[in-house]
Amino acid sequence: MTQIPVQPGIMDIALYVSGESTLKGRADVLKLSSNENPLGCSSAAQAAFVAASGDLHRYPATDHASLRTAIGEIYGLDPDRIICGVGSDEVLQFIVHSYAGPGDEVITTEHGFSMYPILARMVGAVPVTVAETDRRVDIDAILAAVTDRTRIVFIANPANPTGTMLGADELQRLAEGLPPHVIFVHDGAYTEFADGFDGGASLVDRHPNVVMTRTFSKVHGLGGLRIGWGYAARDMIDVLNRVRQPFNLSNPQMAAAEAAIRDTGFTAAYVDLNARMRDWLRQSLIQMGIGCDESFANFVLARFDDADMAAAADAALRDDGILVRRVGGYGLPAALRITVGDEDGCRRIIATLGSFMAARRSE
Repeated sequence: MTQIPVQPGIMDIALYVSGESTLKGRADVLKLSSNENPLGCSSAAQAAFVAASGDLHRYPATDHASLRTAIGEIYGLDPDRIICGVGSDEVLQFIVHSYAGPGDEVITTEHGFSMYPILARMVGAVPVTVAETDRRVDIDAILAAVTDRTRIVFIANPANPTGTMLGADELQRLAEGLPPHVIFVHDGAYTEFADGFDGGASLVDRHPNVVMTRTFSKVHGLGGLRIGWGYAARDMIDVLNRVRQPFNLSNPQMAAAEAAIRDTGFTAAYVDLNARMRDWLRQSLIQMGIGCDESFANFVLARFDDADMAAAADAALRDDGILVRRVGGYGLPAALRITVGDEDGCRRIIATLGSFMAARRSE
């Protein structure tokens, strides 16, 4: 049988694996593997979703005007420079489809989000991975990797899965150091957890080749609805809208997202909870001898002595019904990414890891 030709790069894609959500034989699973909001989502968002379900026979608005207006009002941005997608992943896909192709290069970093090389290969481009320094994005390494074939640079900031973050001066140095034809994609999925950070919006305003992406999946607790957005120069937004399908978001999605972003009280309560429990979780890990960098996201990266110890810790957590994320695929085989849950969840995970570490010391 003749094989149907596949576009370049497609068969080089390793399928994305999401965080586990179930354990066989356990009904009390504590899922800390996908960086989800332990409070769920805003009750206003739930009510808006239900109300919108009464018009499921109606086509949604193609311009997302009401949602873009709400985003603009909350963040002080021009709604005409905002594009919405099925999660921020789809906005990233718009960028790659519009600005990269076979033979082009797309720069990612050593421990960067695994979707970036997938997106590059999707269009036949070559992902170029540069080293990080102590689990932080290295600006000099990125700039040194730029060639005349480079089209896009991806960084997540705060970074996933490390939780580390670049400051405004470092971001500005990267933007200034890139050639004007290279697009700098600042993925700000965890922006709200970094106190006082604008997610790269001011960087976008200063540089026409910078685009910021954001999501409703994390701080707003709408991961199950898949809603994201991007902010860029109007010329770039015009390009991206040409590859966006007109009905990519449903009315219930948009209604829930608008209600969620306007419920600033819910958002603030979660951000405060996360900051408090994140610091407590990190200090607790350090005190028991587990390495943990300062995190600016809604998770921490627990670093063990080696890959075998990380696997044993993961097994101990699973035995207690706790799911975290193994991150060997991100070049961190000796680490576990742990979502910051509510207080009960955080205390449960520290109790389990405390028993595990005590048993290791007594061996």
